[in-house]
Amino acid sequence: MRLLKVVVVLGILVIAGLAGYAYFGDMKADPQEMRVPVELDLGNAVPQPAPAATETAPAEAEPAANDAPAPGPDDLD
Repeated sequence: MRLLKVVVVLGILVIAGLAGYAYFGDMKADPQEMRVPVELDLGNAVPQPAPAATETAPAEAEPAANDAPAPGPDDLD
């Protein structure tokens, strides 16, 4: 009977400890920015094939001076 009381008291202490940890413990994840590209389905049941290119550009052509990529949100100061 005495052993049963010890087991019950230890069980109550374990449950109280877990409840206290869940309530007071720092279990939040650190916020982190995520950017995921999303492809929207606009109701086209059958995807249309891309049109065939009639003229191809040379593979080693140098880009023009105004073909610089647009600045992203991290590049703006």
